Amino acid sequence: MLIFRMKGLSTEPKQILFALASLLSISSVWAVNDLELQASDKTKVTQPVVKKSAAETTTPSVSIMADASFLIVADAKASIGAVDNYQAVTANVKLSSPDAAVFENEKSKNVEAKPAIELKTVWVVAKPIIEENQLDSFSATSSVVTQDQVRDQNAIDLASALRRTPGVQISRYNPVGAFGGDQGGAVFIRGMGASRPGSEIKTYIDGVPFYMGVWNHPLLDLLPVNGMQSITVYKSPQPQINGNNFASINLQTKRAMEDGVHGNARISAGSFGTVIEQADLVGRQGDLDFALAQGFAKSNGHRTNADGELNNVMGRIGLRINENWTTGASFLYVDNKARDPGDNRVAAPTVAPQYNTQAGMVTANVSHAHGDWRGEFRLYSNSGEGNWLNQPAPDGDLLSKFRMSGLRWKEQFSPWAGGTVTAGVDHDQISGDIQFNRVAPAPQSHFDAPTFKITSPHVSLNQQIALNHDWSLVPSAGVRFYDHSEFKSKSAPHAGLSLVSEKLTVFANVSRGINYPGMETTVLSSLIQPLGTSWKQLSAEELDHAEIGFKFLPTESTQIDASVFNDKVKNRYVFGFPPDVPPPPQFINLGSYRMRGTELAIRQSIASNWTAFGGLTLLDPSIDNLPYAPKRAITAGMNGKIGPIRIAFDTQYQSEVWALNRARAVGAINTDKVSAFTVANTRVSYPVSGLGKKGEVFAAVENLFDRTYAYRPGYPMPGRWGQVGLSASF
Repeated sequence: MLIFRMKGLSTEPKQILFALASLLSISSVWAVNDLELQASDKTKVTQPVVKKSAAETTTPSVSIMADASFLIVADAKASIGAVDNYQAVTANVKLSSPDAAVFENEKSKNVEAKPAIELKTVWVVAKPIIEENQLDSFSATSSVVTQDQVRDQNAIDLASALRRTPGVQISRYNPVGAFGGDQGGAVFIRGMGASRPGSEIKTYIDGVPFYMGVWNHPLLDLLPVNGMQSITVYKSPQPQINGNNFASINLQTKRAMEDGVHGNARISAGSFGTVIEQADLVGRQGDLDFALAQGFAKSNGHRTNADGELNNVMGRIGLRINENWTTGASFLYVDNKARDPGDNRVAAPTVAPQYNTQAGMVTANVSHAHGDWRGEFRLYSNSGEGNWLNQPAPDGDLLSKFRMSGLRWKEQFSPWAGGTVTAGVDHDQISGDIQFNRVAPAPQSHFDAPTFKITSPHVSLNQQIALNHDWSLVPSAGVRFYDHSEFKSKSAPHAGLSLVSEKLTVFANVSRGINYPGMETTVLSSLIQPLGTSWKQLSAEELDHAEIGFKFLPTESTQIDASVFNDKVKNRYVFGFPPDVPPPPQFINLGSYRMRGTELAIRQSIASNWTAFGGLTLLDPSIDNLPYAPKRAITAGMNGKIGPIRIAFDTQYQSEVWALNRARAVGAINTDKVSAFTVANTRVSYPVSGLGKKGEVFAAVENLFDRTYAYRPGYPMPGRWGQVGLSASF
């Protein structure tokens, strides 16, 4: 399916477009009115490329401006699925924000009856490192990693999938498995996310929150990357997307985009007894669509007690009720374990600590599309546990359970030409309990945390103003309100402005992030009796964000993204004892700091079958010991092919950085550092037609040049190690 989305056209431009379709060997083209693209709330600024599926292609020399008023659809069926997936062919274009399921419904409604047309196979070069840096209609930025980059980086979990994303740092101990939500398995975004317990970052699956609710921070092993279409990193507060965070990550599950059933499978094995097996199945038949995915990964690890295991299964089903309404349901279940190999500078414990996670999530949704009015209502419920076993005496076993439920309701409509109003409400209920099975003679105890409730309605408006034939102005503004069952209400305004042309977009945005204390405050109060109920006097943490930047396409083969940002964090909550805090011992909003930074990304197509990417992130925090905030981080990658052999290469440089998470105690500082490092990886594959259109055999090598590096002192990461495997599809 090739989709070209254009402004309302007069007769002459339409004739040009149909001539273009003829040049692209598309023998049948028709117009479809009043359709929108998928629910990403994005202004996609991309090189004009027909999106890839399994392999490589040359880039069409065409750039098409677009808005929501008109679509040109070219139906095509390639013999080996080179156009299974689709992407709007755009350059500095405003795309509006319907739900993905709504668009799928509309797409199938208008396209499913059209005859298939055989085209010559077109191969596509997948973009290295990230798919794109997106700019939405509110002038807010995000980075998107798709299943293609996950494959090319040979990523088996979220940390490895995001390790090269500009502005993102990770920490881990083991090749497979994340040891808890601490530095044993975590992600950090522009210096955010280092607080423990509690975190400024939240994680989502299809917009539904999914993290360790009782400790209020992400657990990466709850978030499988197999079965996911894309991963979006929101690097700043974006109240128009979600709330109660300073930055966030959303994983989008795979959806069927055309009639028929399609499947993929992968199996690989390699160093340290590592075995990986993944499979997914998507299908659509008439009004019904479904998806099912399963994954398994296991490794003995590069050190004693560095083993881990990941197990997950997920599914989704959707039903088009009529031409306007669609309903669906989904589920996810994960069961994982990882051990702590320990600090190699001290003697290893007799029994290694282990962190086990089990969790499940179910959702149900209904969505609609009535012309330019569309929306979705989604209910969710999830629960799980994170069990920290075999801690040194007297701690023993710490068993943490969480429960979360709530709803997401969002509506979008265009009350006048060029204007779009988005409004909705989020509601979350979070509860949990903790069992302390300490080593005798230390006492056993149990704590039931209170239920926290957060309701956050939001509304926003953007307006597209045509200045002339070449330039448009897109101002936007909105606000999210918060009502918390335990803490004071807050509001989070945001505003943006973009000056848009086909080659250049200049943008600016400001926003406020609100991050409420979680149930971890009640847990700590139960453990530190003098704190009493002082947690109730806390207020939400706040971040004031400002960013300016540009997106520039000097040629059809070059794309440049750059931005400068300033984040001011205030009201960070901590606990302390006199004289560090006024009497008595208490929780208090005391901490503040500022983060200034710059991001630059360049993508360059080289000839017809190679693409290179380079990214630079500079961070300048006002406090000099902020963990996992390197002053300089560079990522680079290159994808291409030599004959039938496909090659993906990536590398990362990270300057010296403070390590370990930032405690919530007054005066806590980080004193440990890890040295700067440069690590490179590669993946080489060879297509095997007998294994299907995406069939291949491949070899992947991590730490190609066998460098010594670590994310935590005393926890060296593996030297050179690799895997070999095969992928199949139908």
